[in-house]
Amino acid sequence: MTSCLNNKSDKNECAAAPETVAVTKPAAPEGIVKAIECYINAGRQASSEVAKPGFAETATMSWYENGKLQSVPIQTLFDGFDSWQPTEASYEIVNCEVAEDVAMVAIDSQFGEAKYTDMFTLVKDGNNWKIVSKVYHTK
Repeated sequence: MTSCLNNKSDKNECAAAPETVAVTKPAAPEGIVKAIECYINAGRQASSEVAKPGFAETATMSWYENGKLQSVPIQTLFDGFDSWQPTEASYEIVNCEVAEDVAMVAIDSQFGEAKYTDMFTLVKDGNNWKIVSKVYHTK
């Protein structure tokens, strides 16, 4: 299994010496970044058509709201993008684990003033990575 954080350093908490050692992990594979960029750019452009290439047709989205687990087809996210106005959006990959043709990625994202922690499960489909599951937490 490969771990990647988009070249973000992280502290090694297991070092025997009292000092902290910084560890740089490899960048997220380009295809994974491309799929996440589809999601982010869909928010920037308020367009589900921009998001769709990054997601599997059978993808789902889940979150916890008002004391209840919510889980819906990804079309709900697409409908949301289409109802938005274009907005500024940014993100940072904070964790990425890849095992051959599957990956789990966590990002911190911001769409306008709204901030989220998004977590994605991706599967490599031929030459392309596709998001098959999105879960999120509103900050």
